[in-house]
Amino acid sequence: MPATETAPMIDSMESAIRYIFQTRRRLDKAPRGLDEYTRDTAPTRRLLERADLLTEQRDYIVVTGSRGKGSVSAIAAKLLSAMGRRAGTITSPHLVHWNERIRVDGRMIPSQDFLRILRALQPHIDAEIAGLEDSQYLSPQGIFLAIALRYFDEQRADVAVLEVGRGGRFDDIAIVPNQLALFTPILLEHTALLGESLARIAWHKAGIIKAGCTAISLPQADKAAAELYKAAAQHNAHLVILPEDELAEFASRRANGQVMRLPEYGELYLPMLGRYQLANATLAIRAAEHFGLDEIALRKGLSAVQWQGRAQQLDEAPRIYIDGAITPTSARSFVESLGSLSAPVVSIVGVPRDRDYSNVYNVMAAVSDALIITETDINPSTRFPARQDALQAARRVCDDVGYAANLPAAFALAHSITGESGTILLAGSLMLIGECMLLWDVDTTVI
Repeated sequence: MPATETAPMIDSMESAIRYIFQTRRRLDKAPRGLDEYTRDTAPTRRLLERADLLTEQRDYIVVTGSRGKGSVSAIAAKLLSAMGRRAGTITSPHLVHWNERIRVDGRMIPSQDFLRILRALQPHIDAEIAGLEDSQYLSPQGIFLAIALRYFDEQRADVAVLEVGRGGRFDDIAIVPNQLALFTPILLEHTALLGESLARIAWHKAGIIKAGCTAISLPQADKAAAELYKAAAQHNAHLVILPEDELAEFASRRANGQVMRLPEYGELYLPMLGRYQLANATLAIRAAEHFGLDEIALRKGLSAVQWQGRAQQLDEAPRIYIDGAITPTSARSFVESLGSLSAPVVSIVGVPRDRDYSNVYNVMAAVSDALIITETDINPSTRFPARQDALQAARRVCDDVGYAANLPAAFALAHSITGESGTILLAGSLMLIGECMLLWDVDTTVI
């Protein structure tokens, strides 16, 4: 290992994250390419073998898609817990704490356990890194997977629901021998890394289908569905793509959630406001049925679901709703989930520049008296559009447009317009949603 990459003392979460990301920074020295040329799961596979981390008998569910992966993972895990299973999860990104990415029965791994396990794995990690070429790296996601698997072993988790970070075929999370593969809608995303066509992106995501497994998907566009069917045939897997008319239907709204209707179960309470969560809940229910879900566990688990930052109400005066909506489709779903809004309505929008931010502005402007564009520098690898570009795009769809350099300033400006009786909406990256959790002191350690 080069002297510049000598592992630091791992005595805090900050030092742990520096250590985990030490070789990933090699990618910053050169332009990124397509995942099939820049990502390699072999180092993670060797790490798991060195640490003997795939020998425990456990059921694995892997979730991929372009939106709703985290929600499906959280709902499925809660249903499995209600069935009496000990359910581990890996989700990403986190909102406040890196530890949130690893949970057992909804509780995030404590920092002391995260650090203890990472230190125990350090000799295996260092040995793997020592054998890498200068152009290779050990995926941080792979190290998180290793920590999670050891923690799941210690906590006797007998089932694990794992959310893929991006794609699937070259994602380290998908190394596990999953018996169940779940697909949320596949859309054009990360085109510089996954490819320019929907079919190619679906090919990446279809990589989570393993030999003989069962795959369940929400409705897909024809080109995406074709790739899933092709992968299922290649691996002798059973694939079911749920038709639209078999998804849960909205029945009524409640103060902190909604009632949905599935024919075989009747009306079910889901404590989530987002109308888009009905499809996610349907997929999670079908996944849990694969493991013997009964109606008692279904109702118990569904009513206990928590998943912060998705169509979540933070305050009453003014009413403040937030959502990690960074695509036009998700922004529309966010708005449709809220029903009538008390005027004046101000939307704060913070969408990264690699997304269709101008059309997100358009969606939010349709229900707003004013737009406020903002951003965050919490994660320097996530870039937001240049201020003038963002303002120009926003002014094409809204007459009253403001800019705030950070989230607290954005809320202050919005509040000056709405007073106590209006409505503030925030549609933006999960980094901004995480800042909201800190500003409102929302506990994200348990879901």
